[in-house]
Amino acid sequence: MTAAARPQSWRGPDRGMPLNRNAEAPDTQRLQHWCDDAEMREVDELMNVDDPAWPLLLQELSGSDVPVEVLPGDAATGRTSLLQLQVSARSSLGAIALNSGGLLVDGGWLRIFGSPGSADIERLPGLGEINKMPSTFDPAWRPGAGLIVAHDVLGGVFALNGGDPSAAGRPGEPGEIIYFAPDSLDWEGLGAGHSAWLSSMLFGGLREFYGSLRWDGWRSEVSALTGRQGLAFFPTLWSAEARQDLPATSRRAVPMAQLLGLSRDSCLQFDGTDPGFLGLP
Repeated sequence: MTAAARPQSWRGPDRGMPLNRNAEAPDTQRLQHWCDDAEMREVDELMNVDDPAWPLLLQELSGSDVPVEVLPGDAATGRTSLLQLQVSARSSLGAIALNSGGLLVDGGWLRIFGSPGSADIERLPGLGEINKMPSTFDPAWRPGAGLIVAHDVLGGVFALNGGDPSAAGRPGEPGEIIYFAPDSLDWEGLGAGHSAWLSSMLFGGLREFYGSLRWDGWRSEVSALTGRQGLAFFPTLWSAEARQDLPATSRRAVPMAQLLGLSRDSCLQFDGTDPGFLGLP
């Protein structure tokens, strides 16, 4: 591919979350420790909080506008993830990491990562694997430009910004969810933190967010995939042909690592811009 103008996203004029990113558990602000020398907390302090987010989150999941499958979590892995991330069970991020193996939203279209047990690790990778977290606590570890919290079946990537997004060449504010869009091969700020983003996806935002990127029969195609697979389109999602007639594209299941690699390679071929780490080895 020769160098060319980067494509624009075609999912609609307003792709941000209609929610305030400041409406977060205060604990989210501790993600700043990724870029400074904040004092580390012990895992018991992170787990044993007065107002854990998980009970409220379970209520939200049960009333969601889209189906959600909660995978069983592994207690030891959840504790390790919580300790490494240094976020507490008061936050939605900490609650999912500690109490679940991840969430399969709307039939697996959206995959939100947690701490799966051995029986489910092949269905959906864990937060630690996706982000190359150390297997034992390492106070020096940082998730680079941000933490990958979810993938979608198209190869889209949701990441939680670290403490200095502009230095990493990414949009948004610290602690904001951003999205790597496979139809534009670029990062987009969503104007919401983790809790607000999750609530939006559960209550109407998911269908609005993807809009024209769905086609008749998508649900049966997605149901045949594991959480380690995505759909590769031909012509590609960012092509003029796909924009004109998405249902006419051909689609096949590929490993998610391959799909993300293709997106990263395409970015480099367009204008030499590296989108950075998108998750998985």
